[in-house]
Amino acid sequence: MRLMLMRGKRLRTRSAIGTLGALSTLGAIGMTACSSSIDTPPAQVANGTTATLALLETTDIHTNLLSYDYYKLAEDKSLGLERTATLIAAARKEFPNTMLLDDGDTIQGTALADYQAQVAPVDCKTTLGVYKVMNLLKYDAGTIGNHEFNYGLPFLAQVTGSAFDVPNMSPVASQPACAGPNFPLVLSNVLGAKSQQPIFKPYTILERTLSATTPDGKTVTVPVKVGVIGFTPPAIMAWDKRWLDRNVYTQGLVESAAKYVPEMKAKGAQIIVAMSHGGLDNSTYSPSMENGSYYLSKVAGIDAMLIGHSHQVFPDKNSTVAQFNLPGVDKVKGTVNGVPTVMANFWGKHLGVIKLALNYTNGTWTVDRSASTAEARSIQNADKTYVTVDPAISQAIAAEHAATINYVKTPVGTTDFRMTTYFADVGDVSAIEIVNQAQAAYVQDYIAANLPQYAGLPVLSVSAPFKSGFGGGNDFTDVAQGNVAINNAADLYLYPNTIYAVKVTGAELKAWLETAAQRFNKIDPANTAAQALVSTYPGYNFDMITSKDFSYEIDVTQAVGSRIRDLKYQGAAISDTQSFIVATNNYRASGGGNFPGLDGSKTIYASPDASRDVLIAYIKKVQAIKAASNGSDRSWHFTKVATTGPVTFTSAPNLVALAQADGIANVSQIKADDGSGKGLAVYSVDLSQ
Repeated sequence: MRLMLMRGKRLRTRSAIGTLGALSTLGAIGMTACSSSIDTPPAQVANGTTATLALLETTDIHTNLLSYDYYKLAEDKSLGLERTATLIAAARKEFPNTMLLDDGDTIQGTALADYQAQVAPVDCKTTLGVYKVMNLLKYDAGTIGNHEFNYGLPFLAQVTGSAFDVPNMSPVASQPACAGPNFPLVLSNVLGAKSQQPIFKPYTILERTLSATTPDGKTVTVPVKVGVIGFTPPAIMAWDKRWLDRNVYTQGLVESAAKYVPEMKAKGAQIIVAMSHGGLDNSTYSPSMENGSYYLSKVAGIDAMLIGHSHQVFPDKNSTVAQFNLPGVDKVKGTVNGVPTVMANFWGKHLGVIKLALNYTNGTWTVDRSASTAEARSIQNADKTYVTVDPAISQAIAAEHAATINYVKTPVGTTDFRMTTYFADVGDVSAIEIVNQAQAAYVQDYIAANLPQYAGLPVLSVSAPFKSGFGGGNDFTDVAQGNVAINNAADLYLYPNTIYAVKVTGAELKAWLETAAQRFNKIDPANTAAQALVSTYPGYNFDMITSKDFSYEIDVTQAVGSRIRDLKYQGAAISDTQSFIVATNNYRASGGGNFPGLDGSKTIYASPDASRDVLIAYIKKVQAIKAASNGSDRSWHFTKVATTGPVTFTSAPNLVALAQADGIANVSQIKADDGSGKGLAVYSVDLSQ
């Protein structure tokens, strides 16, 4: 008989259903099984019995449940859990034994997520949309990513059906029991400041039944206990300081694993799976490091790792990503220091699959690493089409989807020009200046009303092209000329940040811009070969100022840290000691992105108001956004230099006319398809102009 370990907590068998009826539902910890369905009692299982357990991973879903872009109000087949669901179903048919696990960054990331958290918050008895879908897909377990904390601890507790023993919440006994996912969420390294205990269960031990093969070729069913433990980046304490400070604290991944893995083993866990919402970093280990999974892999007892946060694919034999080319990382087989590992990209674009080869010896299961493999399966087929959707997903989320669309269509103003980030890397500010203007005006108004000690200081603002092509040709901000609705504002400002104001000196401001200029590779003017202008440094960290009063140059022929030149305010050179107020967001002001000096200590105002709400209010006030006053004040230019060979960058294809309309006259398209399969074209930029 072939017994299937599949679909979350529900155990099924094809041959037994007719005679035994539906098999029992498994609890989060524990198993109910029909004794008559076990061919061989556990005590009689022969040494050398083998099985394959397929661990299926989703990560960084960010509430992309459907193949839909709420900012463009259009289908986007390149993403969506409704397509990943098809891969999940196929994997469950392929493997007799599967477990479906989620690696975090689940509840935030789309307009639907914001709608349910901030616009029309779900009530205690209502299951959050993303968890409703995950319940339908019957996940076995999940962990908590950094973005789970974006909406605050009370909301997180509510939608996960948890009770947090933290100072800013009522006593646990008085917290209501709210609707959450039907599967356990585990997190070992975030602890309550009051209880000094993890705010979620640090781990769970899932009892399942495997379909296995004896040495003589017979199919038997054998119980297994799989321990699942979760980790999140300790950097959450900086990124969401406003919610977490004095309420929780973090421990390092290694320290938490060293404590709980032996405990899990002692409680009978035979296989240990680490779900780590972080990537790989082999720099000197620190308990506060953002991407500690490299060192986590070295903790004794961990049999498999599901990683995320970096929005990348692992394994990938062709990957040029630095973290996947470290010593001890096998990007072909998918191991990190020998541990089978997978990272399933982001937004549902891939399904991670680790095939753990299990051997039964002396009464327990062990993992044969040499026979285990990992892969990331794309929702895009080899012919560039996409797998079909699972229609049950859209049916389950139809009401929430419709309500979100209705909300984001609400008009707030008009624009006489197209606001985009297609050419933000070469100077276009059409989608960035309006954000900077909104932030600066907000901070100026607050200072005038509440902080007279800063009234004489110049107020600047920084923002970044949050959507700059990382996900392909559709991953750019693009607001059409005409009416501006809430979905457009969400496109202009992607994240649920809040406005912060910091006081910095001229020297610190220069260091800020130097850090942002890591966006560019160092260009050799004498090189005859094509040189890529843009580095792997993320676009959301490419902070820029857009103001008539401010100007500076970026010299990409110089090394990182020596690129910002001719920094001026109102035409005069800026001194190192000159003071400025800079409007930014909570992420940046509190240390996000590792900008020098920005660690929370320079904050003069930590606003409770969401950056996007501030932007919407500003657009409502302006009403008519105009290119001349709201989208053309480019503060920075490249230092002019003639290069022997072409300097290239990628963007969506066939948009040279748009660049020229936005004042970017030194670009040309040299290839309509860069070959990445992401819908990107190759452009050149003439740095001598």
